[in-house]
Amino acid sequence: MTTRTDATDEFLVKAGRFFTPGKVSEDLRTVTREGGREGDIFYRDRWSHDKVVRSTHGVNCTGSCSWKVYVKDGVITWESQQTDYPTVGPDSPEYEPRGCPRGAAFSWYTYSPTRIRYPYVRSVLLEAYRLAKTQHPDPVDAWAAVVGDEKTRTAYQRARGKGGLVRSSWPEVNEMIAAAHVHTAKAHGPDRIFGFSPIPAMSMASHAAGSRFISLMGGAMLSFYDWYCDLPVASPQVFGDQTDVPESADWWNASYLIMWGANVPTTRTPDAHFMTEARYKGQKVVTVSPDYADNTKFADEWLNPHPGTDGALGMAMGHVILKEFYVERQVPRFVDYVKKYSDLPFLITVKEKDGAYVPDKFLTSADLGDDSEGSAFKTVLVDSASGRPVVPNGSLGFRYSESGKGKWNLDLEGIDPALSLHNAGGSHNVEVLLPRFDVGQEDSEGGGVHTRGIPVVPVNTTGGERLVTTVFDLMLAQYGVGRDGLPGQWPTGYDDPAPYTPAWQEEITSVPAEQAIRIGREFAQNAEESGGRSMIILGAGTNHWFHSDTIYRTFLAMITLTGCQGVNGGGWAHYVGQEKVRPITGWANLAFALDWQRPARQMIGTAFWYVNTDQWRYDNLGAGLLATPLGEGRFENRSMIDTIAQSARSGWMPSVPSFNRNPIEIVREARAAGIDPPEYVKQQLLSGDLKFAIEDPDAPENWPRVLTLWRANLLGSSSKGNEYFLKHLLGTSNAVRAEETTDRSDHVTWREDEAVGKLDLLVSIDFRMTSSGLFGDILLPAATWYEKHDLSSTDMHPYVHAFTPAIDPPWETKSDYDIFGDLGRKVSDLAPGHLDTVEDLMAIPLFHDTADELAVTGGVVKDWKTGEVDLIPGVTAPKFIVTERDYTAIGAKMSALGPLLDTVGTVTKGVAVKTGPEVELLKKLNGVIPDGPAAGRPAIVTAAQACEAILTLSGTTNGRVAVEGFRHMEERTGQQLADLALDNEGKRISFADTQARPVPVITSPEWSGSEHGGRRYTAFTINVERLKPWHTLTGRQSLFLDHDWMTEIGEQLPTFRPPLNMHRLYGDQSTGEGREVTVRYLTPHSKWSIHSEYQDNLFMLSLSRGGPEIWMSPEDADAIGVKDNEWIEAYNRNGVVVARSIVSHRMPKGTVFMYHAKDRTVDVPKTETSGMRGGIHNSLTRLLIKPTHVAGGYAQLSFFLNYLGPTGNQRDEVTVIRRRSQEVEY
Repeated sequence: MTTRTDATDEFLVKAGRFFTPGKVSEDLRTVTREGGREGDIFYRDRWSHDKVVRSTHGVNCTGSCSWKVYVKDGVITWESQQTDYPTVGPDSPEYEPRGCPRGAAFSWYTYSPTRIRYPYVRSVLLEAYRLAKTQHPDPVDAWAAVVGDEKTRTAYQRARGKGGLVRSSWPEVNEMIAAAHVHTAKAHGPDRIFGFSPIPAMSMASHAAGSRFISLMGGAMLSFYDWYCDLPVASPQVFGDQTDVPESADWWNASYLIMWGANVPTTRTPDAHFMTEARYKGQKVVTVSPDYADNTKFADEWLNPHPGTDGALGMAMGHVILKEFYVERQVPRFVDYVKKYSDLPFLITVKEKDGAYVPDKFLTSADLGDDSEGSAFKTVLVDSASGRPVVPNGSLGFRYSESGKGKWNLDLEGIDPALSLHNAGGSHNVEVLLPRFDVGQEDSEGGGVHTRGIPVVPVNTTGGERLVTTVFDLMLAQYGVGRDGLPGQWPTGYDDPAPYTPAWQEEITSVPAEQAIRIGREFAQNAEESGGRSMIILGAGTNHWFHSDTIYRTFLAMITLTGCQGVNGGGWAHYVGQEKVRPITGWANLAFALDWQRPARQMIGTAFWYVNTDQWRYDNLGAGLLATPLGEGRFENRSMIDTIAQSARSGWMPSVPSFNRNPIEIVREARAAGIDPPEYVKQQLLSGDLKFAIEDPDAPENWPRVLTLWRANLLGSSSKGNEYFLKHLLGTSNAVRAEETTDRSDHVTWREDEAVGKLDLLVSIDFRMTSSGLFGDILLPAATWYEKHDLSSTDMHPYVHAFTPAIDPPWETKSDYDIFGDLGRKVSDLAPGHLDTVEDLMAIPLFHDTADELAVTGGVVKDWKTGEVDLIPGVTAPKFIVTERDYTAIGAKMSALGPLLDTVGTVTKGVAVKTGPEVELLKKLNGVIPDGPAAGRPAIVTAAQACEAILTLSGTTNGRVAVEGFRHMEERTGQQLADLALDNEGKRISFADTQARPVPVITSPEWSGSEHGGRRYTAFTINVERLKPWHTLTGRQSLFLDHDWMTEIGEQLPTFRPPLNMHRLYGDQSTGEGREVTVRYLTPHSKWSIHSEYQDNLFMLSLSRGGPEIWMSPEDADAIGVKDNEWIEAYNRNGVVVARSIVSHRMPKGTVFMYHAKDRTVDVPKTETSGMRGGIHNSLTRLLIKPTHVAGGYAQLSFFLNYLGPTGNQRDEVTVIRRRSQEVEY
């Protein structure tokens, strides 16, 4: 040991002069240094700046936060949260400061290694194109030569994902892309061209630019809300709306809050403070999640059901609410609410089956002999005063008829609806058979049957005497809440494990029955005492399941039964995706080029990917397996693709590509034959000479050919069934391990030679390298959010934000808006001689919020293909519409507003507005196009001009438009509405206004809630307070659905359906190699990324583990002998993932998380299972289609883009995990 002495100290101090400048005093007590603050120069330079620019972020996080971007010497140096939000008033916390660590890291991307700086092309393709150009000087002919040579086409397809990207120039890549579009439209049809870009709210002009280009080409934009499985199908089913929810400040107004499958601090970080602050004024917070999530530590109580069983818990709480607040005693407010705002009092016919009865259809005015306009869609209830059936206002039959003007409202006009027929005069009780799905899953997904009892009364109808009951009586039977004198099997109490008691759910969910009773009771009791201020925040944890619609309907039933919907501080609050484009009218008209042509081609994303990645060929889940034993055999021997095909030919959902021939050629054939094209198509379909493309999706003539991605990372984030995408859509290396199904369709052609590599061209536009870029053929460098003009809005707050460029796009990057403008002009240059002015035949589905909703009377399904009904376009089949397209004018139309805004105006959710004044205003604001096809039209040449147009055309940002829309609605409803916007009639929010600070929006008929008077926005307040109907069959919140397909699968009423039995469907996925564990595989949203954004950001990589990881419980880790941070492999029939293990006590046994979404760009080694680089989280998933999601043509079950469609669910999946070698190779 060395002893320290004074001499040692003296030496050390004096020796310091060799390392540190300065003079040591004689007494060794001070060191004197001379000079200024040169040592601080680096630090001070780092945080100095020349200017500060206010902007926002365009990522699907729902934040839409205001940020200050600091710039020095033309370089972005950092960003911080802006604090310029308007106050929300003295009785609530403020919105600011907003932001999160992810957002604070964004500027790193600007100059990062992941930044795409130049246009790139896959070298094999570029060389082939350049060679073709030497032989075919016309670029369109050159592209035709490239894709027409199968050897060349296969070569560049197989190179996808394997590097070989080389720099090109903007003129060359624009020429290639434009040539591909022109050739595809000419040779195959414009409906073989597709665009995918999600979440327009996060950057509206950027989305609209590409969508406008695709729409003018005649291509189809793919939906995203249903594809992301963010769309809760229960919302259109119950509300006829999608998705309208409270802003986050309204959480503050709730006095009871359940976070159910929504991890607010992680996924709604800027808004989480409202949840934490509300606790200080007495709000009770309950969390429901299988894991100990971040939000659980803020909760007063935690319920942790087994994954996917939330519906059972919801049914049990509903059982408690109905029993204690409707039967044992009746809460006056609840009863009044459901009589007025729900379908509970409406009459349902019942029919005999197996010696008892089953629910059938809504009784309508037509059933009672009324043959007036719309009578088949006017639903009936009993007036308790007279005991007679009456037809109240507000149902669908009043919405579109001339006689219904002034009657489409919820004014009962003195009628007191009878909620129940129990002990009513002339009633008797009968047994009713109801489906249940908690049994029999070892054999099928169809469940079993149990018997309950209901009161019924006879009614004389045009078809003879029918027995009817009320929806409320059926609800009590469904939930197992008995009353005196009713036959059937009933639970004896909460402790009886019969459906749907608290004891029953405990056996399924593991949540203690007493806890379910207490939370259900408290939720309703709070709603009673507070006037409806009980709220459920919902999220992906409950929404990404195959049966998510049934899960959600149990929640929404709780909300409706307690009178919470349409009340500030109450109702449902679904937050999955930044869905609310507040200035929706202006965005939609620009995005789909509705100012030049109507309608636009659109396609349901999930069905498109399911079909064109050939996942249908591997699907063992037949439609018949879902049918209840009480069904009529409608799905017997039917595969899921059969149901998609029937939906397409019935006009329920869009199907693009539409026919097995070029739609341009179809019109030419019709004209040559002297037959009107729609009639020609009808004749050709009936003769079998023309077929829908969906009937033979693997035929090359029916393949999609060109796909453009922007603002999207399809192949690194949302590609459910990723390996099937790589194999069948792209034709490159993949890790598909599944065998094709033996349960093959009798209606859709099965080709023995599988289709591999359907796409001719994949274009990816992004500012960073992603998996989509790695697999793309052409990569275009996009500007970031700090380098362009744009608009942003969100569900979470009532403001509109602007993007303002802090710097010009660096290197050779361009904004999305400019990229598509250039492409439009290039198409116009190349079109002459190939595509000039042509006619295009479109197959358009039956739309929601139009009279198309009246097509399928009574929800009775009849198929023209089987001869049950005639083929009637627009009724039993799609509408066949001819559109003229001048491809030489696309460039001009991209940059100008078209004349339809002058002559037709706009229509949003059935509300029409004449926009002539807005067009004239935009001519003054933006200027006009001086010459060419768009001469004299308002200019939208720049993104800033497009933003001005979006704001000017929308009611939320233009008071005149809002007032006119409300006037239109007043005419139909007969209710006062315009006063909600009158005080803002002269207000117009300009783009400059949004650049200065966040601007609150104006109350508008585009949305169902009101901000009038400074109140916090929540959904459906206009319905509740102004008696405007919901857009449903009855005009009320719908708890009963009577479409034939809903009946067939036993989902007329709220019910519980467990996760699919994947083991029975697909067998044991284990390999027998080493120690393996089979687990439920979930992909929730990440703490350190927004989808795949930020996960590759250096700051987020530093805060997280970095690279792919799988969270698992200690028990599952012990089962395979793996320790924390060791490498593991997860695999099933769909693919393989290699990741590091994170062993944590917060995870329940039998469930693992791989957070969404880790891209293939960071730390992804080769797998032992496949020998290829490990996949992404979606390499272990695949798509499954629920047939009721493609039902349509009937009331609220009608198509609109991102309103209704099959969801890209993948939460029912299981996987096998084992410990692998810890020596990894890349």
